[in-house]
Amino acid sequence: MKKSILILFVNLMWLGVAVAQETAEPKPELPDNLRQRNETDQRIYEMAMRYNDVSVAKIKLYDLMERNPRNPKYAELLSSIYFEMEQYSSSALLAMDMLERDSKNITALEIAAYSLEQIGALERALPYFESLHLLTGDTFSLYKTSYLQYSLKKYEEALNSVNMLIKDKKAVEQTLSFPTEGNETQEVGMVAAALNLKGLIYKDQGSNNEAKVAFEEALAMNPEFELAKKNAAEL
Repeated sequence: MKKSILILFVNLMWLGVAVAQETAEPKPELPDNLRQRNETDQRIYEMAMRYNDVSVAKIKLYDLMERNPRNPKYAELLSSIYFEMEQYSSSALLAMDMLERDSKNITALEIAAYSLEQIGALERALPYFESLHLLTGDTFSLYKTSYLQYSLKKYEEALNSVNMLIKDKKAVEQTLSFPTEGNETQEVGMVAAALNLKGLIYKDQGSNNEAKVAFEEALAMNPEFELAKKNAAEL
């Protein structure tokens, strides 16, 4: 669910780069007292994260955000922390604020999309997943787009997205995890997952023959796909 968006180690590297750029760029030059405060807050933030004192880390990020409003990395880090702590409303609001300033901020798009999905705001999450796919070509974002469209009963849009995914050559190499009846997870090829979703869309529309074909195609690609087996049996 969280995918690669919220790996704090990566964000830490971004933060280091951002701070280095701020101190290296001669224009605009920060006053010495502000630069020193940035460096101090940076060190305290890193220590707080190292010792798992998230409350201190968040305070320092707020200080850095207020002092450096043009640097988006501090807000990205803070929204990532909120997401990891499952404070999804906070992470969503912060990410959406970032997107008002930069609608193509990939990190903010990911956090907004997944956070809104977590709190059940599927209608609001959908456009962020759509934007993610348009900007990155990421097949997982396209699958999420199609699944949310299906969940919202936007069947024609969902079918269009699923068909795009099935034709995407990158999807052949991707996998998704699905729960099994034994309370475990099963890795399934993304194309097979898309075909299973296509079957569900047809089933909801009452097109059982088309649904059966889609489920059979999914099982032809992944014969042990438990969810596809269950869906085919229910027809």
